[in-house]
Amino acid sequence: MLKEKGNQTSNKEKKMAEMKLIGGYPEYMRKSIKKVEETRMKRKDYTPPAFTPEEQKEVLQLHPDFAPGGKRKLSIGPNKGDVGPIEVLDLLEAYPLIEEKDVNLSNIDFSTEILIIGGGLAGTTAAIWANESGVKTKDILLTNKLRHGDANSIMAEGGTQAADRPNDSLFRHYLDTIGGGHYANKPDVLNALVNDAPFIIQWLLKLGAIIDREENGDFVEKWGGGTSVRRLHSCRDYTGLEEFRVIRDEFRNREIPCIEHYPTVELLTNGKGRVTGAVLWNIETGEYKIVKSKATILATGGFGRLHIRGFPTTNHYGATCDGVVLAYHVGAKLRDIDTVQYHPTGAAYPIQIVGYLLTEKLRSSGAQPVNKDGEAFVFPLEPRDVEASSFIKECYVKEKGITTPTGLRGIWLDTPLIEIKNGDGYIDKAFPGMRRMYNRFDIDIRKDPVLVFPTLHYQNGGVETDPWGKTSVEGLWVAGEVSGGVHGKNRLMGNSTLDTMVFGRRAGISTAEYVKNNNTTLKLTLEHTKKYIKQLKDAGIKTDRRAPILLPDYRGKAVLARMIDVFQ
Repeated sequence: MLKEKGNQTSNKEKKMAEMKLIGGYPEYMRKSIKKVEETRMKRKDYTPPAFTPEEQKEVLQLHPDFAPGGKRKLSIGPNKGDVGPIEVLDLLEAYPLIEEKDVNLSNIDFSTEILIIGGGLAGTTAAIWANESGVKTKDILLTNKLRHGDANSIMAEGGTQAADRPNDSLFRHYLDTIGGGHYANKPDVLNALVNDAPFIIQWLLKLGAIIDREENGDFVEKWGGGTSVRRLHSCRDYTGLEEFRVIRDEFRNREIPCIEHYPTVELLTNGKGRVTGAVLWNIETGEYKIVKSKATILATGGFGRLHIRGFPTTNHYGATCDGVVLAYHVGAKLRDIDTVQYHPTGAAYPIQIVGYLLTEKLRSSGAQPVNKDGEAFVFPLEPRDVEASSFIKECYVKEKGITTPTGLRGIWLDTPLIEIKNGDGYIDKAFPGMRRMYNRFDIDIRKDPVLVFPTLHYQNGGVETDPWGKTSVEGLWVAGEVSGGVHGKNRLMGNSTLDTMVFGRRAGISTAEYVKNNNTTLKLTLEHTKKYIKQLKDAGIKTDRRAPILLPDYRGKAVLARMIDVFQ
């Protein structure tokens, strides 16, 4: 069977090599593109109506979170009995990477007041605000799995929400977000998010961030899916990169210690439930480093590289759920781990960029989702889970998607409408990154639509916190995508970059206050791993899995044969 499959793959590759491309697309796709062109001017002033709550509920049954399979119950720990994706639970029910015999805990390499694990927007912001709150730079340590900035943060494109216009309000931002999260958001944490948002925008400006403005100096603010007013602040289509640029500059100007290529393989505790540091491992040399700290902040990001249910992902290479695993090992409570966000518009063609993010801002600027017949079939700015489910329905239920040479399906995002609605040159000005990406494949998004399909984008749930990032475990805080509660069951566009900076700042301030008032002697142990292993054995879990996995593994036939299991 494997040999036969290999021959089939070879035949497919041969046909692809012989395929005639016109403007970057296979000749056969041009028939569908022509239909999109023929209906474009008729659709220019038409937008399908938004779904009613009943219609949203119906289409959501096709969402991967609700489709049969792909989940099971957790067998151990404080969230025992909760349901979650199999890929996540397999890591939570894996054995720790190290045991006490592997390291010498008496040989302390770094002794610090505050340890921050993860150097994206959340972790870097936390370091700055810990320092701003009185902790000396020498008493803060930021560690990175890869390089400082290798994170989902710099890949964020669309914008950051903040209610700072006269026709908007904090209450309205709150309502939009809790509605988008299916009313499962943690109220006090959400309240902190929306209240701090205007301050964060002003802070970014003070740091030198370039945020898009109108000719009169007002912010250019766009719609996001599920928002009731325009409140997205952006820098073209590389908002996260611009935000991180000025925040990392500030971090470096303060000369806060930072080490790279040292992922955390386990947290340390005092044996009585308090986190007291971590064990780091050098990716290049394999050596361990022991860190003792009074307070620890996890800012490790999401889990896109687990490829939940076989979906491609927008996430960076290090997004492997490490923080959730580490926190669960020490007994931290999780929440909303049953939900995953699939961004509606991930690239579906060409194969080299499958899963890459195509910002929601394209749709808020006029790009319209249409099927193979050029029909607009969904309101372009439904909440992400609803929009993604509608794309799935169009492709796999109505059979009105377009099939790529590799067998993937997608719908058209009619990007030429952007310049019809906003004028010539708008795409080059507002979406330079998107334009460059497609130009590499001879596709001109000003003239031709792009093929899209949902892609795994965001970890909705995670480690539960209070409004200051504090977890249920003493000495442990979290910030950013690793946390759970603020977004409920579905995140709105523009709330992720906001989340990282709001709760990075709050965790930095909170840990600074904590270490000032805490002078107890710190004991370093791995006692919690022994207890965790006992739970696994008591539950009858026999496995050779180890976690955290640190990096994804793309070797072997099983990986190459991966398919989106929702549709098998």
